[in-house]
Amino acid sequence: MADDILLKHEDLVNELKQYLGNTKFDLIFKSKTTGLTKPEQFLIKMEMSRLSQPVARFIDLRGSVSGLVKPYEHNGKQHFMDDAAIEAFEKALKQYGEYTLAVYEAVLSTRNHNRDIQDKDQEQQQVLDSLLSTDVVKFASYESRCEERMNYSIKVTIEYNDKKNISASTSDISLSGCKVKLATENIIRKGQLIAMRLVGLEQDFELGLKNGIQYEVVAIENTSPEFNHVRLKRTYIEKNDTFDNFLNSFINGNKRRYKVNLDNTLDAVVSKGYEQFYIPRVTSLYVFLSKKDEQYYPSLSLTTENNIFIQRYFTDERKASCLYSVLNHKRIKKLLTQPTAIKEDYLYTFTHIVSGKIYYYSATRSELNTNSELKKLFLGLGSQKENWQCFKIQIMPSHPSDSYIPLSLPNSVSANIAKLNRPPIPRVEGLIKNVKYLVVLTSVGNSIEKHNYQRTDYDKSLVNQLKLFGHTKHKVPPHLDTVALEYINLRSQKRYLYKTSVEVNINGVTIDGHTRDFSVMGLQLECKQSTTFSKGDIALLSFPDLQKITKNYNLKELKYEVMAVGKTLVTLNLKANEEADAEHTGVGFFTQLIEKNKDKLKISEEEPEVEGISTALRNMVTKSICQFPLYLNKEAAHFKIGAVGFGLYASPLHTILQNFGLLNNKTDFSSILSKEDLFNVITPNIKDRSRKDPPLPFTLVINFNPRVSNIEDAITSQCILGDDYQKSLKQIKSGIKSELIFVMRLFISRTGRPDTDYLSNELKYVTHYAIHKAKELEDALWSVTGVGDIVDITEEALGHLDINQKEVEQMGRRKLMWLNRLR
Repeated sequence: MADDILLKHEDLVNELKQYLGNTKFDLIFKSKTTGLTKPEQFLIKMEMSRLSQPVARFIDLRGSVSGLVKPYEHNGKQHFMDDAAIEAFEKALKQYGEYTLAVYEAVLSTRNHNRDIQDKDQEQQQVLDSLLSTDVVKFASYESRCEERMNYSIKVTIEYNDKKNISASTSDISLSGCKVKLATENIIRKGQLIAMRLVGLEQDFELGLKNGIQYEVVAIENTSPEFNHVRLKRTYIEKNDTFDNFLNSFINGNKRRYKVNLDNTLDAVVSKGYEQFYIPRVTSLYVFLSKKDEQYYPSLSLTTENNIFIQRYFTDERKASCLYSVLNHKRIKKLLTQPTAIKEDYLYTFTHIVSGKIYYYSATRSELNTNSELKKLFLGLGSQKENWQCFKIQIMPSHPSDSYIPLSLPNSVSANIAKLNRPPIPRVEGLIKNVKYLVVLTSVGNSIEKHNYQRTDYDKSLVNQLKLFGHTKHKVPPHLDTVALEYINLRSQKRYLYKTSVEVNINGVTIDGHTRDFSVMGLQLECKQSTTFSKGDIALLSFPDLQKITKNYNLKELKYEVMAVGKTLVTLNLKANEEADAEHTGVGFFTQLIEKNKDKLKISEEEPEVEGISTALRNMVTKSICQFPLYLNKEAAHFKIGAVGFGLYASPLHTILQNFGLLNNKTDFSSILSKEDLFNVITPNIKDRSRKDPPLPFTLVINFNPRVSNIEDAITSQCILGDDYQKSLKQIKSGIKSELIFVMRLFISRTGRPDTDYLSNELKYVTHYAIHKAKELEDALWSVTGVGDIVDITEEALGHLDINQKEVEQMGRRKLMWLNRLR
């Protein structure tokens, strides 16, 4: 057997590995193997050739070690490894010269304390998972298969190292891989090469396999105390076309009888289902940074109906985005010097209008902290402006390769699947080829903080120095492509972009404005000044310019209900207020206007200019989630937490859960968000809201004692409606000296029906082979009634409380040490 020969000469193989990448390797190999037979030389040379192959595999040890691993970037690829694995990676990389299979296997064969712990605790973890009710959904963790895998059980024998004829059985099989059921007494490791004989098939077919088939161990899943499921992939060292053709024909001829394996597709549908709820409801704006001529600049942004207000905030009177000035190269380069995987700061902005032109001023917290007088000037003067804003800014790597997430189905399923599995078109690749980072901008300021900043004393003689934070206008502003997220259109009518003057009268107060867009039943307005209107107010709208083009409709003082007010208080969403048995004049007019001008009107933020760009950016965002997604299910008259999401980067809440072993397949979130808070705070405030309503903000304050061994006693938490964390001052003060304090902003939205169009191909595939499974998946997705997003705002919040700031700084250092210890 090939493996026997390699085992026999293991010391020689390990010695030869040292010379891989050496320009004189062939001479060294020849001198070292002189005493071997030609077949032995051939097999060892083949092994060296295999190990020398460059690989594009990601090393992801999340879930393979008990602690959180660190993001580790090499040649534009993001890996996740603990300290022991990183040390092994760098040592092997130095030894072999580049990232080859030898490096990959060196890392996976590294033993460390964390992995030893997990091996011992795996059975206990399975018992724990069975007692927990909240699912942990890992975003973008699904894989695509290159071929169908058939559920088929046959007897096999396995040989590896000095062990021969070990009995096992397959649970599924494909041309290039299989899964076998192996007794746990047989110790086998990931990356190991084994030889397998398909004795169950050899009884009925002449396969011509004297030495069996060589496989590599991909993963080991402990399913019971008695058995492991070992996932294997072929190395194709045999190059046996006869067997390949036989196995391919055998699977195609029997897949209807034995059914195809759906595990991969089921996992994909679950993850994608939760992703399609989360991404459209996020209030954060996604901005992609490209690099050209050694300069970073914002090149693309991905917008939704919930985050579009941020994009509009940074749009000047020329309809040009000013993010190119705010997210400038100097600022980005400074932020990128932070040692953490995610670069974070707070961005303060305001605008100044001169002669109808909008000028932007901005500064980060770290920039202001370098000069106390200028800090007072900027915060004290800037907060007096109507358009004062505070954003949480987070920056993380983003790679163009992340834009391609094929379906979990192989191309062989159908021509349509093969078409959908194609990578982005060249035009899309051209738009994203220079992308290096993703910026997440979240509006986290509130009116209390603004008033607090307004009380800041500053030296008025320094006012001219404010220009240090101002951004000049380019005569030809750099173009930033704004891409609307494509997802199921849950509106009852299409919206059309159109600007026309409007007079808004509410309770005798009249404000001038203009429409941004309209539909048959509603419209969005932008007022010339901030408003004091609230959701539910009845407004009387008059359209002086539109009145000039119609005599059939009286467009004065038409009743509309305010459905939402933008954070800047200048944007209103309104819906026609229809009375029983009476036709609404506005509905009649806009219906006719749309019917007669469909070829002239532009649909609002639906059709992207470049086909596939929305999907590409969505995939890139999905691969880089850094917040804490939360999903609510309705249970009787209350809500419960049905699932939490876990993206590429761990938030502090993920770290806390991981500290207590609660971030595997299942978790318990009740110590962080209690049933009392769900029943008494969240349920009564969101139960009557609809999907059309903007996310409702809550504040979550957590006192955490890392020295306590169980999560129930380690955490004290409080959830409050709104963004006023002053109500938790007593709780925060009680723990500032000895505990770690986390202040979080929780945004919760009600959901509509799931976007099954996004999942249709995979659901259809599951339905074909297991209709009951498809029904279970759909039922699970329909049970999601709310989606939340949790953002850490601790640093900004604690600066506004009546607390000793030295104690706050000391707590911050303790927290950073604890988080970095786990990461």
